[in-house]
Amino acid sequence: MTSITTHTASFDILFTSDLHGAIRPIHYNTNTYRPAGLALLGSLIRKERERSPELLLVDNGDLLQGSPLASYAASQVSNNEGHPFITVLNELGYDAAVMGNHEFNYGQDLLRKAVEVSNFPWLSANIVYGEQAERSELGAGSDLPPGTGIPAFGPPYLIKTLSSGVKIALLGATTHYIPNWEHPKNIEGLQFIDALETIRAWVNYIHEHEQPDVMVVSYHGGFENDLETGEPTERLTGENQGYAICRDIEGIDVLLTGHQHRQLIATIHGVTVIQPGFSGNGAGHVTVKLEQSSGGKWQITDKKARLLLLDEHSEIEPDATVMKLTDELETEAQAWLDQPIGEVDGDLSITNATALRLKAHPFIAFVHQVQMEATGAQLSNTAMLSEEARGFGSHITVRDVLSNFIYPNTLTVLELSGQDIREALEQTARYFEVNASGEVAVNPAYMEPKPQHYNYDMWAGLEYELDISQPVGSRVVKLEREGKPMGMNGTYSVVMNSYRAAGGGDYAMYPGKKVLHEGATDMAALVEDYIRRHQPLTVEQANNWQVVGS
Repeated sequence: MTSITTHTASFDILFTSDLHGAIRPIHYNTNTYRPAGLALLGSLIRKERERSPELLLVDNGDLLQGSPLASYAASQVSNNEGHPFITVLNELGYDAAVMGNHEFNYGQDLLRKAVEVSNFPWLSANIVYGEQAERSELGAGSDLPPGTGIPAFGPPYLIKTLSSGVKIALLGATTHYIPNWEHPKNIEGLQFIDALETIRAWVNYIHEHEQPDVMVVSYHGGFENDLETGEPTERLTGENQGYAICRDIEGIDVLLTGHQHRQLIATIHGVTVIQPGFSGNGAGHVTVKLEQSSGGKWQITDKKARLLLLDEHSEIEPDATVMKLTDELETEAQAWLDQPIGEVDGDLSITNATALRLKAHPFIAFVHQVQMEATGAQLSNTAMLSEEARGFGSHITVRDVLSNFIYPNTLTVLELSGQDIREALEQTARYFEVNASGEVAVNPAYMEPKPQHYNYDMWAGLEYELDISQPVGSRVVKLEREGKPMGMNGTYSVVMNSYRAAGGGDYAMYPGKKVLHEGATDMAALVEDYIRRHQPLTVEQANNWQVVGS
């Protein structure tokens, strides 16, 4: 009796997502050590590669923006070739990267320079050139799946064949909601087509033309539904489609996700899904095991996902090569960050983020001053963009500005009616609820599936009161301008950041309104310029609004 030999194989996927410029293990606000960043993850990557030489290594997007180091690096790219962060990914041997929404924040020139010097492809099947009618002009584009287009930054997918003969397909896609946030000049000439439908078309195409043994999708987007119940957890705008991708598309084995900054592992309709957090606090790891049938076809026998979190690997030291590659950049960035730009006469510090959102605060009043002077708008709204923001001490440096203004948003002025403003305040009032103890607290909907504190706005140029004990939609109990009730039919110029003006944060009353001004300078640069021109910086004691609970 002859025995039958069964051939088996396995491989590992390792991926990062939402690094947001976190390369070195440092908290730039305080210059203290932080157990996060790609230098530390790089040490884990090298260990995993020793154990699994045929590792598939992927970055899932939002690499180039989000830290003071990223801001400095972006300012230098125009003077140098490429991007210093790409040097690190090249060194670590990444197989592919996917476009994130924040990749576009500094414009396409910087992004394309980063792509050009990458030793790996940037995959994003649904970010395409121009109108789909142009595909015939681009040769091979005529063979693309119906309903898709020519990917604008490289191939839509990657095929990697292992020494065992196992064939892996990796398809990349990005949340198509980017035009709702990004400044039009940064995405000129591009179309962002529906990620769900694009993934469906390309998965079918890849199975037909490539016949892979394993189908992996790396999607810079998250989950719109509860992973266990399937119930919606947010308004279904199309920003996040992870659940629908697993539920509605056949032929996907592994879905790598990001964008929401969550740490999660699950199986949805047979698809192994994983998301590794943000700012380099961890990486995602998936092991796939296969068995070869007598006919030579490989079949998946097991898939196991796990999170490699740096707070669970305290013994890990930063990768020496990654540190050396960024030493010069770090030295230059630190000198830049420590540049003094002004002094404060008064107190612009933030000690309690929750208290800041309950009544008018001097730091927020300062932000309004900057926005209104820059644009001449009658009214202003703004949000506290980071829970780590600490305002300003008596001496202000570039570091202080970038620590408080972490996104490169520009300013937009809209013409709004009094009714629009009331609706916007009602939307912002949803941020709060009255808890079981009768106290005003943050609505859990703004904490899960990810914190959204940045979607709570505070206003200047009017007087208002929000009573959270009232039903949602009826919480604006006072709305006045210059001591008189605001007319609902009157029109006003209102300045806000570009993300909010596009409707970001479910502010549906803004899109489509008349645009009176669109700025080209990001907020951090406006703040720095304002401080330099107003020395010493004086503090406005605002008292124009408050939140109450009964």
